[in-house]
Amino acid sequence: EFLSMPLHSSQPVFERFGSLPGAIYCGDPLWPEKRFIYIPGWRDDRAVLVAHADTVFTEDATNGKAVSIEREGDFLYGSDSALGADDRAGCAILWLMRDSGHSLLITDGEEQGLLGSSWLMENCPAIADELNGHSFMIQLDRRNGRDFKTYSVGTDAFKRFVAKSTGYDDAGGDSFTDICVLCRDICGVNLSVGYYGEHSEQECLNVKEWAATLDTVTAMMCRPVKRFPL
Repeated sequence: EFLSMPLHSSQPVFERFGSLPGAIYCGDPLWPEKRFIYIPGWRDDRAVLVAHADTVFTEDATNGKAVSIEREGDFLYGSDSALGADDRAGCAILWLMRDSGHSLLITDGEEQGLLGSSWLMENCPAIADELNGHSFMIQLDRRNGRDFKTYSVGTDAFKRFVAKSTGYDDAGGDSFTDICVLCRDICGVNLSVGYYGEHSEQECLNVKEWAATLDTVTAMMCRPVKRFPL
């Protein structure tokens, strides 16, 4: 369902998450991509699950239409366009975990330089403080099927915790994503969600790997969660 949404706009994703009870929408009226939706969780030991609604596409990718999807074995492709699995696949995992008791954060403008997450940290100090009062952050926005990155926001203890909890491999600390600016006081990790060839019309999603990450995070978040300060 999330992969079928038009690629040219994040609005359908925002409308879906904005319909959840308690959803908090904030944004810059003069710069549409500087926005986010935050849905606070109810658990005392809650973590923050993060994904971004925007995606990269070629100018003639869908012409504003829904994405037509084809399946070949375990892989999904856009039949006549890019797929948008980066990061609609992550958004789908957050949607399926909306009743987990953990907090959800959907950002916009990640692909344009972390616009939504940076705007949040600069203009919404109360929410920035609340986010960093959680146990840690998990971003579902990583290529491949079984690895993770903590960039500059993961301690050695947190990396060991992630590796043990997921069985995934540490892919290093290069590049960046939303948690690099969101995580001020707590650790964060970006987990693989099974996409490949992102930012191109050859993008694909391995459904089994996506489902495995969903199962892994669900099991991880069902247990008591320890806080990992940064």
